[in-house]
Amino acid sequence: MSSTKLPTRKLGPLTVSSIGLGCMGMSYAYGPTDEAESLRVLHRYIELGGNFLDTAEIYGPYENEKLLGRFLKQANRDEIVVATKFGFRIDPVSKTRVDDLDSSPENIRKVADESLQRLGIDVIDLFYQHRVDPQIPIQEVAGILGELVKAGKIRAIGLSEAGPQTIRAAHAIYPVAAVQSEYSLWSRDPEQNGVFATIRELGIGFVPYSPLGRGFLTGTIQKPTDLDASDWRLTNPRFQGEAFYKNMALARHISALAATKGVTPAQLALAWVLAQGNDIVPIPGTKRVKYLEDNLGAANVVLSKAELAEIDRLFPPGAAEGERYPEPMMAILNR
Repeated sequence: MSSTKLPTRKLGPLTVSSIGLGCMGMSYAYGPTDEAESLRVLHRYIELGGNFLDTAEIYGPYENEKLLGRFLKQANRDEIVVATKFGFRIDPVSKTRVDDLDSSPENIRKVADESLQRLGIDVIDLFYQHRVDPQIPIQEVAGILGELVKAGKIRAIGLSEAGPQTIRAAHAIYPVAAVQSEYSLWSRDPEQNGVFATIRELGIGFVPYSPLGRGFLTGTIQKPTDLDASDWRLTNPRFQGEAFYKNMALARHISALAATKGVTPAQLALAWVLAQGNDIVPIPGTKRVKYLEDNLGAANVVLSKAELAEIDRLFPPGAAEGERYPEPMMAILNR
């Protein structure tokens, strides 16, 4: 890929590259990790004009923020927009996630301070509530986040996997810059559950995670054994049993269309996401430079109305087989 700078888009007060970089897999969930290669990915992303890095305290836990902290010491911090997240309870001794949500004011403040320290930065550019905590009114959460903005610890606030009512209630207390949710050709819920309508009414940006269907839409996964035995995706209903092969048939449509257009499946799938609105900033994740360069090439792919219509025909909303998370994780989405 050439060194042409990526186009930019707006998330509230933040100007970010049109394609961000999801960093979770560098430290968490997706099989073996390689810090040296991850650091090469981060440096190459910035070199190619990217500026938007997404992490969270839970990724590791803590290890992904620490990795980014090591990278940021070598980078020009002023040119990089860093997003991280709070909202889960983590056992302080075992350093493992406890399956409880925690958006208490005490935890929000604690995570902000600890994330700043791990990242080695003076301000978090975008601080998301990772999942909505039904025990803490969202108005209280937004109020605390607004206080952190005024204190200079964060620049903008975000919500992840929040429903329309929650988004409205938070935005009424303090402006929400971005809502992050899973969104791709095989996860089109925000189009139909009121999230897109709400954020567009309110002028809030949208950040799709897993815009490549957790790698499924790239054509690189052909059978379950292509994934390492430790890979979290093997617990995902869409990667199990008959659902895997039904979803593979859908993914082959993308591969065929991409071949016709002379682009890669990943570029076609990301170009489709980008074409859904200038307020959308996908954050595909990768642990390899070659996949990073492939992904960023999507910024140069233009899909015609006819091509978009053909993609919709072959891969309509709701086409994917299986839920996008195991049942306990589904229960805490879209609140």
